[in-house]
Amino acid sequence: MPSVLFVCVHNAGRSQMAAGWLTYLAGDRIEVRSAGSAPADSINSVAVEAMREVGIDISNQQPKILTVDSVEASDAVITMGCGDVCPIFPGKRYEDWSLDDPSGKGIEAVREIRDEIRTRVEKLIAELLPAAD
Repeated sequence: MPSVLFVCVHNAGRSQMAAGWLTYLAGDRIEVRSAGSAPADSINSVAVEAMREVGIDISNQQPKILTVDSVEASDAVITMGCGDVCPIFPGKRYEDWSLDDPSGKGIEAVREIRDEIRTRVEKLIAELLPAAD
């Protein structure tokens, strides 16, 4: 089973929304992780609200620290504005998704980020599970 690690700075918005989308859309066909280089104390409440609007509950998630082990255990590492803090291992797939940070933004802006993340996650699933319907 392929595994994906989503990384952003605070692991409170973008990476949590991406993990929520991947879990929702791929089910148990892809292992999902998320982490942050400098995790926040709690998940972004506007991100939680935006995901709830599309039927995905990420309110039970907690920001987690990025570890070498989590990178090593993942097939694909998707970064979102965390710069060069992610350890690089040969043979891993790395992508950097340039997405606005939802921190401090209102629901309208966060909805746009949420929808862009969904589009990218759908493309990622198609690449990781090419035989999927």
